[in-house]
Parts: sequence; structure tokens; C-alpha cells
Amino acid sequence: MSRVGKNPVAIPAGVTIELKGQHLKAKGKRGELELTVHDDVTVAKEAEGLVFKPRNDSRRARMQWGTARNLASNVVRGVSDGFTINLEINGVGYRAAADAKMLKMQLGFSHDVEIPIPAGIQIKAVKPTEIEISGSDRQRVGQIAAEIRSLRPPEPYKGKGIKYSTETIRRKEGKKK
Repeated sequence: MSRVGKNPVAIPAGVTIELKGQHLKAKGKRGELELTVHDDVTVAKEAEGLVFKPRNDSRRARMQWGTARNLASNVVRGVSDGFTINLEINGVGYRAAADAKMLKMQLGFSHDVEIPIPAGIQIKAVKPTEIEISGSDRQRVGQIAAEIRSLRPPEPYKGKGIKYSTETIRRKEGKKK
């Protein structure tokens, strides 16, 4: 029995759920998201929230059970609260600035790096060395954060680069005389 799948997805106040077969649509204050649940999993809207069950006892159905429940939970949480990832920039002269359409970063290259901000995602440069990425779709927020981090990943000797605020960099000892 799936420990994740057996828990119902609570629907907070202000979120409406439309369920048509395997297609789930959620609307909330942060926007609207859709999800198509895998065919091996049944989904039902009940008093305690969205309830997921495997259609049969196959291994694949049991694997998709918890996955479908968590994807639906991310959709519901995304339209009600949203998701936020914070990035930190370390290094002399490394900085970021954001306006409505572009994120401009100086990362030690001969040129500034400019990243267009996609629709549905908000990027703020809280400080010149901190970037806040937020949005309702967890996958897109995480993907954009990973792409920004990949421009200058943190290196282990001086710790320079872009890292997640929750990440710790294992430092290495430098060359000895």
C-alpha cells in the first residue's frame, strides 16, 4: 500500500476543482492549472478532498498511484499558494538585476547574461546577490531555477557561482606548498 497515495489531497478554501474522467483542472488565486491523471489510477472528489486509488493490483498501477497523488497535490498547492525557489550568487563582481521581461546577470563572462522571463513566472532580484523565482507550476519554477544555476554552478574551491539557498557546497582544500 502506498504511504503517499492513500492520503487524500485537501482542497483549500478559494480553490475550485473540475474533474472530467482523468482530466483534473484547478482554479485558484494564483491562476489555473491542468493535470491528466494516468489511466492506471482512479481519482474521485469526496468530502475530505481528492482521493486516489489504483485501478488494479499491478506493479505499474501501484507505482503511478503515489505519483498521481503528488502531482495533483502540487497542482492544488500551486494555484493556492504557489512555489518559490531562492538562488544565491557568490563571487566578486557577480550580480543580478531583474525587470518585468528580462533577468540580467554579470557572472564573470566578457558579456552580460540575459534570460527572458517566461509567462506565469515571476523573477525578482531581492538583492544584487539573491534571486527569487516564483510561480504556480512547480515543474516550471524548478526548471528555470536549474537553468539559471547551470549558467555558473558553484565550484568547490572558492565557492563562486550560483547556488540554491538551501544547498551547501562542500569545499575542497586548495593546493599545498
